[in-house]
Amino acid sequence: MSVGTSVDSETGAGAQNRRDPADEFTRLVEPLRAQLHAHCYRMLGSVHDADDALQDALLRAWRGIGAVKEQGSLRAWLYTVATRTCLDLAAARGRRALPMDLGPASERVELAPAPLTEVAWLEPYPEAVYERRETVELAFVAALQHLPGNQRAALLLFDVLGFSAAEIAAMMRTTPTSVNSALARARRLVAERVPAPTQQRTLRDVGDARVRELVTRYATAMERGDTAGLVALVTQDVTWSMPPLPHWYRGKAAIEFAAELPLKRCGSWRHLPATANAQPAVACYLRDGGTGPHRAWSVSVLTLRGERISAITSFIGEEHFDRLGLPLTQ
Repeated sequence: MSVGTSVDSETGAGAQNRRDPADEFTRLVEPLRAQLHAHCYRMLGSVHDADDALQDALLRAWRGIGAVKEQGSLRAWLYTVATRTCLDLAAARGRRALPMDLGPASERVELAPAPLTEVAWLEPYPEAVYERRETVELAFVAALQHLPGNQRAALLLFDVLGFSAAEIAAMMRTTPTSVNSALARARRLVAERVPAPTQQRTLRDVGDARVRELVTRYATAMERGDTAGLVALVTQDVTWSMPPLPHWYRGKAAIEFAAELPLKRCGSWRHLPATANAQPAVACYLRDGGTGPHRAWSVSVLTLRGERISAITSFIGEEHFDRLGLPLTQ
């Protein structure tokens, strides 16, 4: 965070020992910054929006720092302000979506798909640096976007961050009864939309070495145009979506899509292993004919069921590479 600091013209030991309030606030906030950013991402489904929300929230928190006495702790105050800021931003910008939120799977391959730019699309999230990695998994964050703001906030503050119903009621200026009601409704919807087990459980069961092998085999099949190799890696009901393209495919149609477009018609591919939303991912680089470098095209987040890939979510756009710390060319 960057907040305005006052210029102290005093000299001597007294001035040296006196801490600037803004610097002290920044020092206290810094250990919570990553967790606050992840909270904003879960609330908003966008790294870009989370950046905006966190900066705005920290400025609001600094200006209202006197409220810490009422909240009882800096952590509670920061999450109060961050949550309210996210609710305001979500109301103004709308919820984030994936292609499957817009309609049923396409039965035929769309050979010349056009981006749907008027939709606010869900975005991938960088490597999680804290414990609750399952709370940034793609399915969980996508499910959260279907909740009204108060239910989304109640679920995250209670189940993820460990605040009590009474604390959340104070944060959201409501009653514990309302919080518990919102929490119950939110849990039902999320349970319907998020498959069990979590990706973190699946990844542990499969093991790091096997996950790396699956990622390598996927990248190799894509680079070689190997349809049979891809089929061997995926479940029969695999889904493939490519925001901001509105079309998405399931099962046989997903394989037909791969055979028609990325494997056969798009040019030469190169790939790098990556991580997004605490899941295995592949950074995809395309050279569409000619010579020269392969350029950033999409980041494909892989969802596993057992030792097979059950969903491929390819986020198209070089902006995702910047946010995930990936090179733009190969």
